[in-house]
Amino acid sequence: MKHIVRRLAASAVVAVAGAMVATGAWAADFVAKIGHLESAQQSRHVFLEKVAKLVSERTNGAVEFQLFPQGQLGQQREMTEGVQLGTLEATVAPAAFLGGFNPAVSILDIPFLLPGDDATAQKIRGGAFGEALCGSFETRGVHCIGLWPNGRKSFTSSKPLTGIDDFAGQKFRVMDSNILIEQFNSLGASAIALPFGELYTALQTGVVDGEENPLDTIQRMKFYEVQKHLVLSDHGAMEDVILFNPAWWASLPAEHQKTIADAFQEVVPDLIAHKAQSVAAALEEIKGSGIDIREMSDDEKAAFRDKMYPAARAAYVARAGEEGEKLIAVYEQEYGAATAE
Repeated sequence: MKHIVRRLAASAVVAVAGAMVATGAWAADFVAKIGHLESAQQSRHVFLEKVAKLVSERTNGAVEFQLFPQGQLGQQREMTEGVQLGTLEATVAPAAFLGGFNPAVSILDIPFLLPGDDATAQKIRGGAFGEALCGSFETRGVHCIGLWPNGRKSFTSSKPLTGIDDFAGQKFRVMDSNILIEQFNSLGASAIALPFGELYTALQTGVVDGEENPLDTIQRMKFYEVQKHLVLSDHGAMEDVILFNPAWWASLPAEHQKTIADAFQEVVPDLIAHKAQSVAAALEEIKGSGIDIREMSDDEKAAFRDKMYPAARAAYVARAGEEGEKLIAVYEQEYGAATAE
């Protein structure tokens, strides 16, 4: 009878412990606050929630991620510095916002860097190139555990974009990046660096003729209202960088580090699919405006890459120096191998 009571008591303890882990009442051994800029409805946050759930389950509640979307913990620079200083455990940051912090990451500004096929692009993102790019953050006081895809850019303009020659003489807004400026210079276009908040008015008033952004950004910011032509080019990869505070990461047991890194990579295919759904919905709304839309063929993309890549590459190496030369050598080897298969 006593051993039955003991068994029942033990079962009750297990049940209570399980309930406490499930409800968060059981204190985790390791807690990471993770900040980012997107809303709770966008792909980055949706899949951070999935990763948080996987990590909690697979560490039996020992690791807890607390997520703070939509800039609740500051702008990206503040969050990146917080991860450096240890006031924030992690951030998932757009690579385009990190070039001033780490010039090597500006390699992702180069047009047509990643192949259009998602599986081939993931081989490059998740292979030696991705590892080398992540490694460049170690000397900047943060620990990178991987890259996440977050869509691709397309071109819009108030003027026709029926072919590569139509870009000549047009003015395009870009982020403040020499690589992006040279991307347009190589086409005979001119690039003007403007703050994002000024772009709608600049398009409306003709300060610039066109711009480049992901379709869901073009839809959300209503840029299609003040543009006549859209080319589905997928020329610019929008990548996120997953950064952790080095001291917090080092405090984790090796098995927890592996669990976290594996969970971030495991969700990538579903993340890509979720983003594609968002882009497809955005395109449907844009189509309703009556804007002229065309899709670049694979041959046309190859012609654009041949024209744009050398100039953008040279601008990148000039910016990132020897570190950039080494990284781009790794990229070109990986790209050649991945696209030859």
